[in-house]
Amino acid sequence: MTNIILTGALGRMGRFITSKVSELEEFNITCGVDIANDESYPYPLVRSVDDISNPDGVIVDFSNHLLTESLLQFAVANNLPCVISTTGHTEEEKKKIFLAAEKIPVFYSYNMSIGINLITELAKKAATLLGESFDIEIVEKHHNKKLDAPSGTALMIADGISEVFDEKPQYVFDRSCRREERSKSEIGFSSIRGGTIVGEHDVIFAGYNEVITLSHHAASREVFAMGAIRAAEFLKDKPCGMYNMKNLIGEI
Repeated sequence: MTNIILTGALGRMGRFITSKVSELEEFNITCGVDIANDESYPYPLVRSVDDISNPDGVIVDFSNHLLTESLLQFAVANNLPCVISTTGHTEEEKKKIFLAAEKIPVFYSYNMSIGINLITELAKKAATLLGESFDIEIVEKHHNKKLDAPSGTALMIADGISEVFDEKPQYVFDRSCRREERSKSEIGFSSIRGGTIVGEHDVIFAGYNEVITLSHHAASREVFAMGAIRAAEFLKDKPCGMYNMKNLIGEI
């Protein structure tokens, strides 16, 4: 049995995870954390992790990056594994995530979809084979409620691609003020926000007279919910350290 403490329990992803766990006998949500309340929920809800009297399980966080520091302090104090699924972290917040991983097992990924992590690995392979003769652009599309741009997933893909080059490419997020040709040493980003788009990412390799595109389309948030649930199961018995989807995929 994998017990879960779910932060952001009443948010979009929290509700998806709650629904999926109710269908799975080997998982159980012991407590939910959210500033809102819903007395009809199938497990106890509290407003803060500090209000949890008997913390038991793997923390799965889909709340807000601003709460990351207090969440990690609680996890370390209670020796609880932590799956960080929020995005938009500052560099300082990322440092605190890595510091916490020295004391507890931490699973950190910009995207909990196994498919999008596979796309990242394929993009790295493509960049290795195509080299600098192909221009690289990343187009990401999300719903109109998403706060950060470009998406954490787009940055994750770009960071993966950058690993294969001797010098890290320049990330270009806006060309509206530029009056110059595109350089070879850059990765361009385009962000689209509209409607209820769950998440779409295209990695474009544009060369001489040919274009190669790697695409991932998430039709439902269920793919992210299942990824987070599997991450919790993966993490529950691990020693302290930093883990990600690459580690999880390696065990599937």
